[in-house]
Amino acid sequence: MVRRVAVIGAGVGGLASIKCCLDEGLEPTCFEKSDDIGGLWRYTDSVDGGRVSVYRSVITNTSKEMSCFSDFPCPEHFPSFLPHSLLLEYNRMYAQHFDLLRHIRFKTTALSVKKRPDFTTSGQWEVVTETDGVQESHIFDAVMVCTGHYQEPYLPLASFPGIETRFKGQYLHSREYKDVEAFRGKRVLVVGLGNTGGDLSVELSRVAAKVFLSARSSTWVFSRVSDHGFPFDMVTTTRFNHFLDWLLPSVLTKSIKFRKFNSWFNHANYGLASTKSSHFKIIINEELPFCLLSGTVVLKANVKEFTESSALFEDGTTEENIDVVLFATGYVFSFPFLEESVRSLFDDNRSLYKRIFPPQLERPTLAIIGLVQLTGSVMVGAEMQARWVTGIFAGWNKLPPASRMMADVLKKKPPVKRNPSQRENFKISFISYTDEIASCAGVKPSVLRLLLTDPRLALAIFFGPCTPYQYRLVGRGKWSGARDAILTQWQRTLKPLRTRVVDDSSDGS
Repeated sequence: MVRRVAVIGAGVGGLASIKCCLDEGLEPTCFEKSDDIGGLWRYTDSVDGGRVSVYRSVITNTSKEMSCFSDFPCPEHFPSFLPHSLLLEYNRMYAQHFDLLRHIRFKTTALSVKKRPDFTTSGQWEVVTETDGVQESHIFDAVMVCTGHYQEPYLPLASFPGIETRFKGQYLHSREYKDVEAFRGKRVLVVGLGNTGGDLSVELSRVAAKVFLSARSSTWVFSRVSDHGFPFDMVTTTRFNHFLDWLLPSVLTKSIKFRKFNSWFNHANYGLASTKSSHFKIIINEELPFCLLSGTVVLKANVKEFTESSALFEDGTTEENIDVVLFATGYVFSFPFLEESVRSLFDDNRSLYKRIFPPQLERPTLAIIGLVQLTGSVMVGAEMQARWVTGIFAGWNKLPPASRMMADVLKKKPPVKRNPSQRENFKISFISYTDEIASCAGVKPSVLRLLLTDPRLALAIFFGPCTPYQYRLVGRGKWSGARDAILTQWQRTLKPLRTRVVDDSSDGS
């Protein structure tokens, strides 16, 4: 029987894991190497200690209603999209409300996580930690790794001949970027058009002499602001739309999406994407189209090579006098504290059962939380993972035999590996994944059953946004406030906009 659980990392996934452990009567101890909670979302001016944090101006890409903890709505006065400071404040409120901080050991690094000699029967782990230079050994019945997928910068310098040997300017990874001041008046080349590359290009365009943005694949750009001014994810991430995606041929749904994206601006005219593209990704950026239209950001092809001061591109063009190259090429995950025999069981998150469990491990007492790319909030996905995992640790849920888990992994794993900068290409559907894990945990709501017992709620669930409160309606962890939270989610969305109310009663809408 699992009792003592080690939680590594006190970011969003770590906080959710601590809370879920407590809900199941388990005894969590969280090891956090920094001096505070928040993980990636706790902004710091420096990059000392190897900790990755957001840059100063970052704002969430998913709205507060679509990314909150499922039994703890964001305050109604918070804006729909949160700056990092407000998201961190929300995490503090969550930790204080559920009394999570007393289970966290700060400034404590997990040096190693090894199977005990009797692991095949006990499933126990030896965890060695270090605090202020003093090492300590612990025995745990289970381990939840919550370090996320933003761990080590992916810097593929070998793919850019001349960057190390000939280029005289400065080059750095986006992990080292904090604000624009160091780039004022310079000619900057940003390599990589993902969400980070797009954001940094826009921000740099305000102070840099010129910004060039190099992209290797087709990219569709959409705005956080949807029709009628509502958050895009609340309008599009619905069970009704998910049902249509399942019902209609993929060629048709792709065509509909491309037409929707092009209704804002023609992506082919901007050199971003073509409807004929087979490989593409989607980013969120309201300002990038205008920057391209105004010339403050210039889109370029993939870089072929660098000379002393210029970049040569695969389309034969050249840009001279480049001062700084900023690589927005993503991250790779690594778990240096895990013993090699365990790390070798999975080469990436697609080798994990449900993106969580190493299927070949003799005992299911190691879970990787938050290492999943979703089309929606990873915060919600991580909390759902933690709920299912702690249910397994507590004995309420069961995993299938190893052979079935391996078969499931092989069935879902793409045949071709892609580098980390292309991870957007294989994001998993938010509703598909959270529903899948919720079904395993026994907390997925039945719309048909609700249609008979609570039609108003059923319609809100099916046609409205798939907010995380839906997974608190039934099963273990059921929350009495879930129904009200669902029915009032639009009020909380509009509340922060009511700072100036106008009389619009005359138009009759």
